[in-house]
Amino acid sequence: MATTPTPPQAPPKPTWDPRPATPPPWLRPTIRIRLTLLYGGMFLIAGILLLSIIYLLAAQALTSGNEPLFKIVDGQAIKVASDKCPAVNNASNLSLSAFNAAISECVDHQRQVALDTLLSRSLLALLGLAVIAFAFGYAMAGRVLSPLGRITRTARAVAGSDLSRRIELDGPDDELKELADTFDDMLERLQRAFTAQQRFVGNASHELRTPLAINRTLLEVHLSDPNAPVELQQLGKTLLATNERSEQLVEGLLLLARSDNQIVERKPVDLAEVAGQAIDQVHGEAEEKGVRVGGTREAAVVQGNGVLLERIALNLVQNAVRYNVPEQGWVEVDTSVENGHAVLVVSNTGPVVPAYEIDNLFEPFRRLRTERTGSDKGVGLGLSIVRSVARAHGGHIYAQPREGGGLVMRVTLPL
Repeated sequence: MATTPTPPQAPPKPTWDPRPATPPPWLRPTIRIRLTLLYGGMFLIAGILLLSIIYLLAAQALTSGNEPLFKIVDGQAIKVASDKCPAVNNASNLSLSAFNAAISECVDHQRQVALDTLLSRSLLALLGLAVIAFAFGYAMAGRVLSPLGRITRTARAVAGSDLSRRIELDGPDDELKELADTFDDMLERLQRAFTAQQRFVGNASHELRTPLAINRTLLEVHLSDPNAPVELQQLGKTLLATNERSEQLVEGLLLLARSDNQIVERKPVDLAEVAGQAIDQVHGEAEEKGVRVGGTREAAVVQGNGVLLERIALNLVQNAVRYNVPEQGWVEVDTSVENGHAVLVVSNTGPVVPAYEIDNLFEPFRRLRTERTGSDKGVGLGLSIVRSVARAHGGHIYAQPREGGGLVMRVTLPL
């Protein structure tokens, strides 16, 4: 009795993250930090120069002339007491020349002490003023660059497909306001272009639905006639299959145009449930092709549109089943929560995919080494729709060639 070969094990879940690691905010060389360093550095250099000049002038004033201010030329029983210059306390035991030398040495020492005190206190004052200058420079740089922060936040919102945002910067008519107004004008033109494109695709898709539905009805009525010749029956089936592919293309275009927008109404959706429904829909096709579908599906609830999220899972699972090996193929569908994101991973056996072909797979009407549609595997919009829907939900999709053939598709969505 023949034994069924054990299917190969699924590859481990990829733990790589293609996004580059971002440095901490305090290590980023932002313009504000650079302006702060520039302002503070210029103040520090100016303070050091000013302190050096004052020190040199004070030293020159105190040491101008090496001659002592006075000297004793004659005297008897001179008594001098000094805590600063203990050498002159025994003046009665010293000669006049030795006494005058001790006084000169004491005066020179006091001059040096005064200069050292001036230098130390000036350095402390300079340090305090430098801290104040850096803080003041940081505050002023933030105030000057606040319009740029507003522009950046608007650009980040636009990058999330929200073309309705505008900067609308008020204030003096300077270079920053001119930049903001130019950016607003560009956003206005982009919004009109995208709106016109989506309206055209939507209208074209809706207009094409009616004749395609009529064609399908006529063909089904014709095929239901038992007296129709065999040749016409075969031709009708071919035309019906072609009509079905055209309907899939229209639905795909409409979904692609709709999913490019942000999702307004969001509801809790469990990716595990969505993946299970997608597996149920392709179960028959997978059995027909001899592809085993498995995986581990943990609860991963996200906020989004259930129909569009189901389309993500369905398109990925369908592609994994259709583009598989002829024998002993398998597909693994896993869901989990990692680092605050819901993750859907679809791995499959299949043909070897070069790494440089990965980006082409996400382009509309593109397949591996194929420019246009031309097979019964789909209309070439599956992965384009997946990427568009993922972006509309604030997520990303990453593809990685699997060793031995096939792909690992990883979709991450914010919780």
